[in-house]
Amino acid sequence: MNIIDLHCDALLKLQEGQGTLRFADAPELETNKTRLQKGKIKVQCFAIFIDPDIPSNQKFQVALEQIDYFYQEVLGKNPDMIHIKDWSDFDSLKIGQIGAMLTLEGVDAIGNDLMKLRILYQLGVRSVGLTWNNANLAADGAGEPRGGGLTLLGKDIVDLNNDHQVLTDVSHLSDRAFWDVMEIVQYPIASHSNSRTLCHHLRNLTDEQAEAMFHKGGLIHVVYNPPFIKESGEATIADLIKHIDHFCSLGGIEQIGLGSDFDGISTFITNLEDASKTQNLINELLKHYKEEQVRGFAYQNFLDHRPGFSK
Repeated sequence: MNIIDLHCDALLKLQEGQGTLRFADAPELETNKTRLQKGKIKVQCFAIFIDPDIPSNQKFQVALEQIDYFYQEVLGKNPDMIHIKDWSDFDSLKIGQIGAMLTLEGVDAIGNDLMKLRILYQLGVRSVGLTWNNANLAADGAGEPRGGGLTLLGKDIVDLNNDHQVLTDVSHLSDRAFWDVMEIVQYPIASHSNSRTLCHHLRNLTDEQAEAMFHKGGLIHVVYNPPFIKESGEATIADLIKHIDHFCSLGGIEQIGLGSDFDGISTFITNLEDASKTQNLINELLKHYKEEQVRGFAYQNFLDHRPGFSK
């Protein structure tokens, strides 16, 4: 069964490798092309992530470097990797092709310059998360003790996303910033978050947040990172499915998807250690849900709720 995976950090690893890693088959990459093919990943989203410790005046350059790796190493050396630039591009992928879409994990790279965000749109970014765990000029992240909401700049960014039919990613936001986003967002998504009811981690969503997402037509893509699945930090596929079960109980059965966070996590679910193992999750889901429902989790829910194509 084909998969749309909303989040991985392969671009960061490619950048850190400074040209030594081949996207096609580097064993260091949990989402290398060979593993994507084996796991039947039909579309992989590639996050642009800027370490908070990088000096502010260098952050946009670092973002451009990661995008260059996307164009040169992911797309340029692999003609079967197809750049997803428009929401209709999902429908034109042929057999044997894998779609690749750019996302932005935190707007630190743009500072307070919306022109830079528009440039990133032009380069192919189709989903924007306002923060990572830190605070920036747009909002507070989940790890900022202050717990502030959106700034005026943050609201301008959400408005710009709305105007350009770009997803606004609520994963990593502080609780207050989440609710500020929900007041004005048109295309919300949580690209890699689980249930805080099942695992009390600040990166997870409360039931109230999940219900607000579903009410707004947003999607929640569950993440494979064990500390976000069980507080013990050790997790099985069955443990991850409990988060899907819980979101379904809140009315989200048609608004759940997958966001692995491969290449951005350091521990793994047993039998789900890289993209090649993704069908293990699908096979286990098929024991609990109808095939049509599992197809929804795998890819169809996202296709049904992408901007311009909502049911």
